[in-house]
Amino acid sequence: MTTAKHLRELIANGCVAMPGVFNASTGRLVERAGFDAVYISGAGLCNATAGVPDIGLLTLTEVAQLAGYVARAVKIPAIVDADTGFGGAENAARTIEEFERAGLAGCHIEDQEFPKRCGHLAGKTLVAVEDMNEKIAAAAAAKRDPDFLLIARTDARAVESFAKAVERAQSYLAAGADAIFPEALQNEQEFRDFAKAVDAPLLANMTEFGKSPLLSLGQLGEIGYRMVIYPQTAFRVSMFAVGEMLRDLKKTGTQEGWLDRMQTRQELYELLDYDPAK
Repeated sequence: MTTAKHLRELIANGCVAMPGVFNASTGRLVERAGFDAVYISGAGLCNATAGVPDIGLLTLTEVAQLAGYVARAVKIPAIVDADTGFGGAENAARTIEEFERAGLAGCHIEDQEFPKRCGHLAGKTLVAVEDMNEKIAAAAAAKRDPDFLLIARTDARAVESFAKAVERAQSYLAAGADAIFPEALQNEQEFRDFAKAVDAPLLANMTEFGKSPLLSLGQLGEIGYRMVIYPQTAFRVSMFAVGEMLRDLKKTGTQEGWLDRMQTRQELYELLDYDPAK
């Protein structure tokens, strides 16, 4: 069974939590913790790997390579943020080809204009519905694995209206999308209303410090969502901990006080399936 087919079965049977990761080792931690799938965050790759903001600065080649590292390091399905598809319709088709080759189970493509912005910031602009439909259709036609999950993300709630977000979602499904990601819904009722209005597998983004309330996996599953991503949770916790450690190291000149808060050498080797005795 391919990971794409496995993902299809998972979302058919319930709501799947997908912690966001920014490298393959973190992906292994997600799998080791017992999660059924993993999300490769576009913001995470930009922020952690390149040290740049989430405005679409990484290329398709870079994202495919970095995401491929994660997909090959785990056995669970991995989906990735494809931003705006890295160009027009032809680029969106190439994106699917590269992601399938890299071992991804799915991706989402958004309807923002380039350069894109984080979905929970002001100042976003959208492409025309017809242009997004063209991208979705080209991406769907490029799939070699029919189970590869093509998720259309719409940012219309913050730019146009809730009703327009629903209209766009329905149009994207007609164009060939397999699932819908409504970005930056503003309250629990909007999550409920969107699920009632759009008959498709839905993805909810539970990012911190954004426009959306932090609903639980159980709540979202109950109202009809099938995927829940936590894009930057691991990254934010990691950065906070590293910042604390560095301030303490600068102050004291030793890391000894942090030993009980570190992953040990042996724990790392076990995570990597590495036996140094061999």
